[in-house]
Amino acid sequence: MNEQIKKYFQGELTSYERLELLRAVKENESLKKDFIQLQNLHALFSITPQKDDEKAGISFYKKFRHYKKKHIIRKTILRYASYAAVIICMLTGSWFGSYYYNESLSSVNPNKLYVPSGQRACVTLNDGTDVWLNAGSTLLYPAEFKGKERRVTLIGEAFFDIAKDRDKPFIVSTKGIDIKAVGTKFNVYCYPKTNYVCASLIEGSILVYEPEKETQNIRLNPNEQVYYQNGVMRVQKIKNPSDFLWKDGIYNFENEPFGDIAKRLELYYDINIIVSDTSLEAREYTGKFRQLDGVDEILRIIQKIHKFKIKKEPEKNTIIISR
Repeated sequence: MNEQIKKYFQGELTSYERLELLRAVKENESLKKDFIQLQNLHALFSITPQKDDEKAGISFYKKFRHYKKKHIIRKTILRYASYAAVIICMLTGSWFGSYYYNESLSSVNPNKLYVPSGQRACVTLNDGTDVWLNAGSTLLYPAEFKGKERRVTLIGEAFFDIAKDRDKPFIVSTKGIDIKAVGTKFNVYCYPKTNYVCASLIEGSILVYEPEKETQNIRLNPNEQVYYQNGVMRVQKIKNPSDFLWKDGIYNFENEPFGDIAKRLELYYDINIIVSDTSLEAREYTGKFRQLDGVDEILRIIQKIHKFKIKKEPEKNTIIISR
């Protein structure tokens, strides 16, 4: 069966053989593990097999066999960047884990990139658009944009640098709204645990609207952001551009209540933070932290200012903050 996996990534299987392999992978945990390991190492390739990559596929498969014996991936992965239809940018201090396994990896169904907690990633799409993904975020995107639009789906937070194409607008679908652009830079915040979506424009212009209501759109100008909550859109000026430093691995807090900081840390590091004393929630804090500092170090530094106690309950994935 490993030979079939090899042929899959070399693009040598028929449609029927690919479906049979994917069905076997889904039903066999050991085979699925092998497939996902190869898929992880394949991260700098297009997720769909490339027919003209036979030599690369053979070399790549040999590297996979070596990896299974030695468990070494980071030293070899960048060697294959030139073959990528979708290039994953490795960021300093970050490792984005693995692609999620999809039953169908064809260009019809979207590819799915998930960024684990405490990490970040950058993906360059087929059209040249760069997308930075924050911790705990998911991006659904096609291997190749076809038709009259370039559409992706975002869950979490991402910064987009859109490749210009006036004939094929780029659309980001989130919970409740679509964001349309042709060539611009903007940030979108839409984590599932939050009850709002925020789109912030850095350069160019974007249209923001509810699905099926494009004619009722709101156009943003640079340095503006729109909040969408309970069917209502509210436009305001961007208060602090440093909030978008997360894509460079920096978390910025400026006169931010500790209660809000705790909620952001929960999202970024996938942990429960309980502030047992409500008076602590209102206390404001200003500072910048590296993402790789981790939640423990960030809380320890804030603790020096606000003098609270930290209790960790690892078995519950919880941190309790008290006086």
